[in-house]
Amino acid sequence: MSTPQPDAPAQGLLLFAHGARDPRWAEPFEAVAARVRAQRPGLAVRLAFLEFMQPELPQAAAELVAGGCRQIDVLPLFLGAGGHVRKDLPALMERLQAEHAGVRFTLHAAIGEMPDVIDAMAAAAAKLP
Repeated sequence: MSTPQPDAPAQGLLLFAHGARDPRWAEPFEAVAARVRAQRPGLAVRLAFLEFMQPELPQAAAELVAGGCRQIDVLPLFLGAGGHVRKDLPALMERLQAEHAGVRFTLHAAIGEMPDVIDAMAAAAAKLP
C-alpha cells in the first residue's frame, strides 16, 4: 500500500452504481461525479460499480485509502433500496471494513430515497407536456 501524501484529503466519497455492458450507461454517473468534484474540490471522489464496469467498489475504495482517506462515505446511486442495496452492498461494506481496518466507512441511503432527489424527479416529470 502506498504512503499517503501529506496534503491528501482525509475524507472520500464513493459513488456506487450498478454498472452495465454498454459504456454509455455510465455517462450520467460520471457527470454526477464530475459535478461533486467541482462543488467539493477538497473531497476525494471515486465512482465505482457493482458489475460489468470498472472500477468495482473494493478497487475504488483501495484507491481512496491509498490516497490518504480515513473516512469514506458510500452513496448508492440507485433509485431505491432493492436487493443490491439491501443484500449485496452490506456484504461489500463488511469486506471493505475488514480490508481497511483503520478506515471508517459510512453507508448512506440510496440517492433516490433522498427528498431533494425525489423533488427533482417530480419537477422534471411535471414539466413534461
